[in-house]
Amino acid sequence: MSTLKEIEVQNIDHLGIVAGVIDSIGLVEIINGLLGEDVSEKISSGHVVKAMILNGLGFVSAPLYMFSKFFESRASEHLIGEGVKPKYLNDDKLGRTMDKLFSKGLSTVFLAIALNVIKKFDVSLLSSPPRFKLLPCTW
Repeated sequence: MSTLKEIEVQNIDHLGIVAGVIDSIGLVEIINGLLGEDVSEKISSGHVVKAMILNGLGFVSAPLYMFSKFFESRASEHLIGEGVKPKYLNDDKLGRTMDKLFSKGLSTVFLAIALNVIKKFDVSLLSSPPRFKLLPCTW
């Protein structure tokens, strides 16, 4: 039986749902597959992209050098990945990841993610676009 001193509660807000969707898409694995992984780094590029999405949807507007502060009050290992600490999400790592994404080509990255989502969720590509009816202006 655990005592109250052993229990640690951390805030995840709505970000737990977002992190779950990112995991179900396989975004971290897609990004890591495209950009590669360096075993000497403490956090992969895929995890950094996941953190950027979570930060962006956390309704926080702050400079990049304060990015890690956002995750200090949240369960970063639960949201982003095991072993991920807020201090790993520094502006240098964010910049290197964004440089890699740009070098790979953002269209290529987006296409890879979109194709994976189509396959994973069995999205039909055969449906016709919605038809719109133009109504005459009455004013």
